[in-house]
Amino acid sequence: MAIYFIRHGIDDEGFRGGWSQRGLVLEGYRQSEKLGLYLKQNQSTFHIHRLISSDLQRALDTANEISRILELPVESSGHWRETNNGVIAGMPNEIVDERYPGLYFSGLRMDERYPGGESPVEFLTRIREILTTLCEEQLRTDPTENVIVVTHGGVINIIYHILKGLEWTNKSSKAFPASYTSIHKVEFCNGKWGISLENLTEHL
Repeated sequence: MAIYFIRHGIDDEGFRGGWSQRGLVLEGYRQSEKLGLYLKQNQSTFHIHRLISSDLQRALDTANEISRILELPVESSGHWRETNNGVIAGMPNEIVDERYPGLYFSGLRMDERYPGGESPVEFLTRIREILTTLCEEQLRTDPTENVIVVTHGGVINIIYHILKGLEWTNKSSKAFPASYTSIHKVEFCNGKWGISLENLTEHL
């Protein structure tokens, strides 16, 4: 019984991410296609029966490539989005630096929201709740049927902290980096969920 968390493919790093609806660049599509082919070639190992994705475009582009190859429908969900960075979502980095100098996720207080967005503690709470819900759903399904969740680096980092029993703050937002299209396996074993595969990228 496993959940495979996958970070989306590479997008344009010249723009602020968060709730940006910018999609993948060409390389990101190629990465996602390689990932889909790898999953299909190793389906006897992965046993993927369900495909969930953040509804932000870069994640959906990645999930759609996997969907095309594995022939699974994509279930899109806003719960798996990256942190809501409000007014700067999708804005060029240079413009953000001009209009909102010094505005970075790591500089916020835990209870301080991005302008028009959410606070770090709200982000943490959202991911903790949807992770709990998904884990409970998996426990009620056939143990041979596994799920993929295409999401974002910040989300995956929080999941690591939760499952390893570590305190998460926006200051530790890069403690467990996730490469583009990397695979992170979460399994239920000995009565609890844990991480059994970290940042796999052998498909690239």
